[in-house]
Amino acid sequence: MNEQDKERAEEKIFEWRVMRRLVQFARPYRGVFTGLVFLTLLVGFLGPLRPFLIEFTINQYVATSNYEGLLTMTLIMVGLLVFQAIAQYLHTYFSGWLGQTIIRDIRIALYKHILRLRLAFYDRTPIGRLVTRNISDIETLSNVFTQGIADLIGDILQIIFILVLMFYTHWDLTLVSLALLPFLLLSTYVFKERVKQAFDETRVAVSNLNSFVQEHITGMNIVQIFGSEKTEYEKFREINREHRRANLRAVLYYSIYFPVAEIISAGATGLLVWYGARQVLGEEVALGTLIAFIMYISLFFRPIRMIADRFNTIQLGVVSTNRIMKLLDNTESIPDNGHLAPAHIKGDIQFENVWFAYKEGDPVLKNISFEVKEGETVALVGATGAGKTSIINLLSRFYEINQGHIYLDGQDLRDYDLQNLRSHIGVVLQDVFLFSDTIANNITLGNPDISREKILEAAELVGARKFIERLDEGFDHNVQERGASLSVGQRQLISFVRALVYDPKVIVLDEATSSVDSETEELIQTAIEKLMKGRTSIVIAHRLSTIQKADKILVLHKGEIVEQGTHTTLLEHDGYYANLHRMQYKAVVG
Repeated sequence: MNEQDKERAEEKIFEWRVMRRLVQFARPYRGVFTGLVFLTLLVGFLGPLRPFLIEFTINQYVATSNYEGLLTMTLIMVGLLVFQAIAQYLHTYFSGWLGQTIIRDIRIALYKHILRLRLAFYDRTPIGRLVTRNISDIETLSNVFTQGIADLIGDILQIIFILVLMFYTHWDLTLVSLALLPFLLLSTYVFKERVKQAFDETRVAVSNLNSFVQEHITGMNIVQIFGSEKTEYEKFREINREHRRANLRAVLYYSIYFPVAEIISAGATGLLVWYGARQVLGEEVALGTLIAFIMYISLFFRPIRMIADRFNTIQLGVVSTNRIMKLLDNTESIPDNGHLAPAHIKGDIQFENVWFAYKEGDPVLKNISFEVKEGETVALVGATGAGKTSIINLLSRFYEINQGHIYLDGQDLRDYDLQNLRSHIGVVLQDVFLFSDTIANNITLGNPDISREKILEAAELVGARKFIERLDEGFDHNVQERGASLSVGQRQLISFVRALVYDPKVIVLDEATSSVDSETEELIQTAIEKLMKGRTSIVIAHRLSTIQKADKILVLHKGEIVEQGTHTTLLEHDGYYANLHRMQYKAVVG
């Protein structure tokens, strides 16, 4: 076996493994699935039964002018049609119900898993690709259950029942009817392979399209600021053209295959009529038998034509399932094996010989060691890229350290339950993210334990209550996507309220006032003093004037602590911090 054959064999094994994993999601609904299998068997049996009854009616009652028998068989066939319609309705409804229920469960499982993935995963994964996994790929799985597996089983069963009845009735006519079957099977196989390839290309094109649109709509301000509309438009046109080409290839194969299949089916019918008519004229075959076989051919070739489409639906489901399972199998979540879940903490923080790198071999923090006592304020200072934000990311365990230890109240961070740990740490970032929801829901993030009174109290303390209540609907005002209806300063104030209502023992301020005007900054500074009172605080600021009252200032340079001390002692030391202070003072004076 050469390498290509091995790859194909491995692919088939892998596809069956993927399908088995997909079927596992149907286990909680065994009863519905069993009922659906029964309905599939019933529908597959009832279809071929109709020609059999017509043959019997013509040969036994029409040929002998038995009107009473004809009336009885007519009523039986009408009853059979009604029963078949009911069975078909139940089959279609429950296959749809099962498909939609299973994809609901998969979507919930996938989103729950995504919530646990570490931030490093999102740093390198396009959002549009994740959107495709959650929406387009999962919708494809719906078709596997509603139009794929159940219908495929029904088609195969119907073919088997038809063949049994045909051979039982007249094997001579059966062989003639199936004379052109090899040509249909060959064309079906070629069609299946070509369409599968086209659909694979379509899925890639859809993912690329989603990623491009999501990314560029989010960054539309950058596109317009730099006048790149025309360039980005041309890029989009090319991606869209590839999406169109992939879909048209699939359309082309469909437009060729189905006419070819119709011609083969018509040829088989013509061959049967030619041969069967001679047999009828020679009185070797009854007229009812010939009519039944003409119906059998129609019923036989129709599911064979559809089987290729069913297989492609399943193949698409396999591709989508493969992508979803890869995401579900992603183990990049932060290990949450901690057993500590204290209701209250003191807020003592200690970094001990901590090394950290976003990319292996390129450390952004090197042997970092410092301590923050309960209620103290520590400021982190340094140029962009010095490692300040990395320190607060590690404190909240958004990323995992490579070496060393981080302690909270003398316990390693990894010993804490992850949710409990983060509930004790309030973070206010420079880039405030607000969801398209009410101000109240953006503050509580849907936490039912936070009352409206607590929200009002926190907003009053921060100084945000007045401006919020002046808005339409006040705290129920919808801020729109990313807080577009609010100013930068207003968004920042809301982020302070959000941090305060959770009453954390540790407060982290990452450039929390760098994007607001002087008046709002003064308001926030007053709130910060109240917020930090009695709490351990870590403050990151480029504006050194905001951290002069800190108990300790850590000066970082290229991932290392090069100086530490109070504002006064560091100025007296006349080192890196003093140089930063002089440069900022000149910039302000200038």
